Formats: sequence, C-alpha cells, structure tokens
Amino acid sequence: MTQLSANDLKSVEGFIFDIDGTLALADRMLSGYQPLPGAIELIELLNQRNVPYVAFTNGSTKTPIQLAQALGKAGIAIQPDRTLTPPAVAVSIFRNKGYKRLLVLGVEGVWRPLAEAGFDIIVSPERADDADAVLVGWHPEFRLDDLDAACRAVWAGAGLYTVSTAPYLASREGRTLGISGALTAAITSVTGKSAVIVGKPAAEAFAVAREILGVPADRIAIVGDDLSLENAMAHQGGAVSVAVHTGLASAEDIAALPRAQQPHYSIQGVSALLEVLQ
Repeated sequence: MTQLSANDLKSVEGFIFDIDGTLALADRMLSGYQPLPGAIELIELLNQRNVPYVAFTNGSTKTPIQLAQALGKAGIAIQPDRTLTPPAVAVSIFRNKGYKRLLVLGVEGVWRPLAEAGFDIIVSPERADDADAVLVGWHPEFRLDDLDAACRAVWAGAGLYTVSTAPYLASREGRTLGISGALTAAITSVTGKSAVIVGKPAAEAFAVAREILGVPADRIAIVGDDLSLENAMAHQGGAVSVAVHTGLASAEDIAALPRAQQPHYSIQGVSALLEVLQ
C-alpha cells in the first residue's frame, strides 16, 4: 500500500465510486447530501474528459434517477445512467434465475426498479407466500408484519436476497445503522436461511458496474471508504482498490489489515485523487 501518484493511474480507464463517505455525506436517514472536499470538482473533471465512471451505493433509499437528482442538489453532477443501486443488480440476477414474483421489504427505491423491469412485485407487509424471492432493502418503517411476511415466503421456498448486510454506513452523524443488514439478520435468525447479497461486494454487483463502464476489470479503480465492501470487491474482482479516510476507515484501520487485504492505495479523500488527475 503506497500513496497514489499520476503514474499509478496510467492503466486505469474507469472508476467505481462509493457515495456515502466517499463522494458525500448525508444525514442518518440518508437524505440531504453534502459533498466531501474535491467531489464536485473531480466529477466535473471526469465529465469533461469523458472518463467512464459509476457512482455505486449499497443504499436503496432512492431510485437511480432520484439519487442523481439528490447528488445534483449537492452540486455533484452525475447522470442517472452513471448511478447504480443494488436493485439494478437484483434485476440481472432475478432475470437469470427466471424469477417472476417478488416480495420486497423496502421503500420505493427498492421496489420501483424491479417493477419497471417487469417483475410482479408485492410490497410487505402484504403477504406473498408463493413468491420466487424475497428482497430486503432500506425499510425504516419496518414492523413485525414485514418480518412475518418475509419469513412465511422463505419457509414456503422463496430465495432470500438483500441489498447489503453491512451493519452500518457513514453519515454526517457518524455511523448510521444499516437497516437492510439488521432486517436480513432477523429473517435469517428465524428461518435459518442465509441471504444472497446483491450489492457490494458481490461478484454480480461488480459485473453490472463493469458492464456500464465497458472497461476490463484490471483497468478499473474502485474508490471507497468501507474496507469490507469496496476494498473487498476490488480484490475479489481484480480491480485497483483506492481507500479513502473520509468515511468509515481510517489510515490506521487500513494499515492494520493483513498485507494481502490492504487496498492498493490509501488516500485522505477524493480531493487527493483530484490533485493527481489534474
């Protein structure tokens, strides 16, 4: 692990950026983004140079269009086709599985991309014991009826999927509860069934992001603040890992990792990446 230089980026042709803790910080309910230093200018520079990138969050509070709008209000100009959320990955997985009927635990940002893709969507607490799969996402208004509906569908044979099992994420208020992870843990504890992650660091998630970029894996830099997500996805997929210190992971956390698990580069924030690219 070394500091980043312009020479290190000569082979990089595209970027995957985390959002929360990397490009911006929101409040604990993941609204009201505030850009982190260098984020606005970095995205402007990539847009000007037509460098492919994807802003990929494990958050599912918003659809890609809503996410682009929220970032735009913060001055970070990213088009909707350059934003990626886990439900888009779920669409790819569920199509490959031949699933048709889905039970969703979550807000519009979770279920709408699936509905627009043509799936038959049932939103908890409505029951769907005949569902092919259950998808758990951001659901701050969770009730016991939601848990009951999900467990009954899983008991009846539905596959269990989640946008993320991360226990927390970065916000302006520090660590914020990862609601999908908590709900998934509850369903697993009742049913005994482990969930398939459709967000980072899943291989399928990297594959979808890579398809958007149109860049080989080894020419992609994944920039993020969560060592268990972005850093792990980079190592698993053969990409370049760039860890920032503006979210969950500090320089000390990174240095404490076993050498083989450390990111390739450790930088203070995307402002440092901006300086290298300018």
